[in-house]
Formats: sequence, structure tokens, C-alpha cells
Amino acid sequence: MGKLIYIANVSLDGYVADRAGNFDFTVPTPAVFSTILELVRGAGTHLYGRKMYEVMALWETAHLTPDAPSFVPGLGALERDFANVWRGADKLVISTTLATATTRRTRILPSFDAEGIRLLKRDQTLTVGGPQTAAAMLRADLVDELHAFVSPVILGGGNPWLPPDLRRTLTLEGERRLGGVVHLHYGKRQ
Repeated sequence: MGKLIYIANVSLDGYVADRAGNFDFTVPTPAVFSTILELVRGAGTHLYGRKMYEVMALWETAHLTPDAPSFVPGLGALERDFANVWRGADKLVISTTLATATTRRTRILPSFDAEGIRLLKRDQTLTVGGPQTAAAMLRADLVDELHAFVSPVILGGGNPWLPPDLRRTLTLEGERRLGGVVHLHYGKRQ
């Protein structure tokens, strides 16, 4: 049986981006990047909304040559590994506005289909990126694990990582300091 994992870089006050949509507070350290890489490595499919897909699509052409410059200095090898892992997985984009995919191994769904995701999850590990898409997955009780990488910054508002109208009791599976960032891993309470 597979599982669905929600991974997010989050401010201390619970936002993935500020009011202007900026998420520059999430520049990863090698420890953060390698932890996220290990979480996505086993995923067969990444689920996105349009906005998150457009952000992630750069990995389709990133680091196709060994001498390509890294986005973050010092992360070249990790970025190349991540790009290969990302290209090797299927992508499913849930969007009413995106007409065509710009990356290989990508399908676009015009609406959220909880039962279809449940069936897909039977045979593989899935990741979900983007708070709106994750909110739909959480409301449908499809998310098995939540991984928050909490940065030491307070944004005071913006795009929240969790829907404000959702109530769930979770189990803390682990916590780890990664420099100034804290990785919190929660699972569904059984």
C-alpha cells in the first residue's frame, strides 16, 4: 500500500509564501535539501496545482549537463540528483486553467478526483505540493504524512500551509533540527 506525503517549507507562523507570493525565506541548506530529496525519492507521482507545477517545472531542464551552475551555491550535486528524481516521476496537475503540460510524464486533470487519487495511492507513494492542492487532499482524508520544514521567520500573513477550516489529530513521528530549520514529521492518527 502506498501513501501520500505533503511536504512544505513553512514560516514559523505557518505560511508557505508572504502576501506578495514570495517564498524567498525558504532557501535550502544542504541538510534541508537532502532531507526533502530523500522524501521525494521514492515517490512515483507528484501531485500539484497549477502554480506549484509552474514553479517545479524548471526541474525538467535543470542540470541536464554536469557543469550546469547550481541555483543555490554549494548544492550542485544535490540539485542534479533532485532533478533526475523529479524527471523520473510522473506528475499530475489538477488545474482548471492549465491547458497543456510543459514537462514530460505529466497529465492535467481539470478537477480534483478524490477516488482517483485514492486508487493511484494503492500502488505507489505520492507527494503533494502546494497548499491549495494539499488542502483538497487533506479534506478528503488522503494525506498520510505531513512534513513541515519550519524556517525561523515570521511573515505576518500570506499563503497558509494548512486550510484554516480543517481539524485533524495527528501523531508526531519525528522532529529534527537542520541548522536553523526544524523538520516536523506528522502522521495520521490510527
